[in-house]
Amino acid sequence: MKKTYLLLFLFSITFSFAQTNEKELNEIVEAEMKSASNLMELAVNPNTLNYDVTYQKLEFTVNPAVYNIVGKVTTTYTALSDMSTVTFDLTNELVVSSVKLGTTNLTFLQNANDELVITLPSTQLAGTSRIIEINYSGAPATGEQAFTTSTHNGIPVIYTLSEPFGARDWWPCKQDLNDKINSIDIYITAPSQYVSASNGLEISQVVSGSNKTTHFHHNYPIPAYLVAIAVTNYSIFNQTAGTAPNDFPIVNYIYPETLTPAVQTQLAQTPLIMNLFENLFEVYPFHNEKYGHAQFGWGGGMEHTTVSFMQNFSRGLIAHELAHQWFGNKITCGTWKDIWLNEGFATYLSSLVIENFDGNAAFIANKNSMISNITSQINGAVYLTDTEATNVGRIFSSRLSYNKGAMVLNMLRLKMGDVMFFQALKNYLADTNLAFKYAVTSELKSHLEAVYGSSLTEFFDDWVYKQGYPTYTVTAQNWGAGQAKITIGQTQSHFSVSFFEMLVPVRLTGAGGLTFDTVLNNTSNNQEFIISVPFAVTGVEFDPEKDIISKNNTATLANENFELENGIAIYPNPVQNELHIQLPSNITINSVSIFNGIGQKVLENSNSDFSVNTLSSGVYYVEIETSEGTFHKKIIKN
Repeated sequence: MKKTYLLLFLFSITFSFAQTNEKELNEIVEAEMKSASNLMELAVNPNTLNYDVTYQKLEFTVNPAVYNIVGKVTTTYTALSDMSTVTFDLTNELVVSSVKLGTTNLTFLQNANDELVITLPSTQLAGTSRIIEINYSGAPATGEQAFTTSTHNGIPVIYTLSEPFGARDWWPCKQDLNDKINSIDIYITAPSQYVSASNGLEISQVVSGSNKTTHFHHNYPIPAYLVAIAVTNYSIFNQTAGTAPNDFPIVNYIYPETLTPAVQTQLAQTPLIMNLFENLFEVYPFHNEKYGHAQFGWGGGMEHTTVSFMQNFSRGLIAHELAHQWFGNKITCGTWKDIWLNEGFATYLSSLVIENFDGNAAFIANKNSMISNITSQINGAVYLTDTEATNVGRIFSSRLSYNKGAMVLNMLRLKMGDVMFFQALKNYLADTNLAFKYAVTSELKSHLEAVYGSSLTEFFDDWVYKQGYPTYTVTAQNWGAGQAKITIGQTQSHFSVSFFEMLVPVRLTGAGGLTFDTVLNNTSNNQEFIISVPFAVTGVEFDPEKDIISKNNTATLANENFELENGIAIYPNPVQNELHIQLPSNITINSVSIFNGIGQKVLENSNSDFSVNTLSSGVYYVEIETSEGTFHKKIIKN
């Protein structure tokens, strides 16, 4: 009866987590992909690769009640090669009125490729810097819904969400994943009754007539897609996080009608999650400024640096967007093919919150939910192809970029062990070549291998770059006193992988509720393992903690009545040099005699391992005299 109740309890947890996780993850994905599933033409704009943005001053005038923006963007950049023109990404819907270099008006062209091409007064030499001022206005493009006006409780609100390709829809920028802006100042001018939110620290508010200009400064490198603004009648709810001297404010911009005691209780989870992530990894990367949330209308959330835009304040959503401040914002995926370095990590860190706050049963249910989603289709890789990296729907695939990416990290943790796994991630975050810059999958792999001390190429080939998942068949058998033999077979769901090499957790059970957990390094199909077990095995379970991506697995107990003859194995067979005899642990060898085909004894030994180099090729018979009797085997000598 207790077992029945336990199974019902675990099923209830799993089903509940599956429903909650799927709904919550779908909301996150909706916001981060902005529901745009069409093919996008822009992946890397080669016309913006010849300069490096070092600073931008962004001045925006908006009114939440009006779908329009008036902007002045002043960009400091350094030429990477000699250049006579400089190109910015900017949608045609916005009209540029002037471009200046100092007091000099420059000629420019807005072309059909959503580019602003500016002609410089003279060739700018590589290594030199200039400051360009662009003035523009208009109604931003609506295709990617990067700039939105709406209402909440009858009050106008404006907010932006530019990932992956939408920054150009509302300001002239360089939005490719090859350059971060070293620092930014953002000035938001809006009707004075509204509160403005953006990246970095709020420096000042200046009221002029009926308008108010709010100044934010962000002094960390930031990609264009993470720059964001939001304006409405926010109420501000302040918290504190971190540990002195690295404590910092959490500033929450919440709709007044939403800032209830219940929401404040939800927001109270933020400092606790912050503490967990700081303990597991490192101090919050932007602790010199702030963290916080700004409520907006998209389902789910978006991890704008230092201020995540949120539709609700569930713990899972708070954890996911906060995790991005390390994985996605401090270190940003270097291409959209590497999006799992953002989304897989954020999803797995949310799972770590479940593990640390709710316990192992909830963590197992969470992993099982992800595995079920991943294996709902037989194909799909974590790493994207060039073509897939232009498809927003594929970039933000909840099944592959989020859940499979997360479970790959869980399997790396299983393979490496907690100490090495978390140390490798700390090293990755601390790498000065990656910190506040970009990373690709191979750079993460290098950090993992440096700590692990062995190659992870096979693992990454199978689980990251190729497709599908394995189905395991596990058979356990009592193998003499104190031993069991486990055989692991495998089939693959997709032809791209011939065999998934992986550590395989197996749980053996015995009478009276005894359990014994082992992890076996499965490197070939139908591989056999003989292990010591302190009891007679009565049952077997595959992957009890749900640590491996797999589906339709079976685990059975075979041939419970052990026959001693079957417990003696001789290998390799055929043999060329060394012969090995394997016996149950309670049996000892007295002597080994080898006879040829006419019954002549040609070799004698008393060890379990010995050379047969002196034998000619042919068939031989082995007589093994043991403490439990004499047994006979046949071998072939090559």
